[in-house]
Amino acid sequence: MRRSTSTGPAPSRSGTPSLVYDSGEEFEQITAGAYPDDFNSDNDENDSYESRSDAKGPEPEDAEIGVIGDRTYAFICLERIGGVMVYDVSDPAAPEFIEYVNNRDFDGDPDLGTAGNLAPEGLCFVSAEDSPNGMPLLIVSHEVSGTLSVYQVNDRAAPSAA
Repeated sequence: MRRSTSTGPAPSRSGTPSLVYDSGEEFEQITAGAYPDDFNSDNDENDSYESRSDAKGPEPEDAEIGVIGDRTYAFICLERIGGVMVYDVSDPAAPEFIEYVNNRDFDGDPDLGTAGNLAPEGLCFVSAEDSPNGMPLLIVSHEVSGTLSVYQVNDRAAPSAA
């Protein structure tokens, strides 16, 4: 079971990489603080408090790296409860949590399409140089809702809806 994310150096020719950081229970601590009534909810139904606690928890699904200025960021999407964790990983041995963003509506009805974006499945970072608005973007695909979210990423800040 995978409930966290890890960093390590690139493998050398003579050996395997060593673990330099693991987020441990941090994702669950952050999501519990943000959504105490919806902690470890499933990705296709609301009112499913702790239904994922015995499985993979928030279930980190995908990660993407983006460089903005002199900083390197990791974006990790959480498939079950939803949302994206943002970390500054400029120092891989000491990643810094920046923000958790989740545009899921826990009061909405997933069957009626009013629960927002459900089950982030894939991430794509677009550099400012390749972006249509000249700002870095993070594109998030959502499996259950069949939607895309596009966030503008500001240096040392959370993504904001573009």
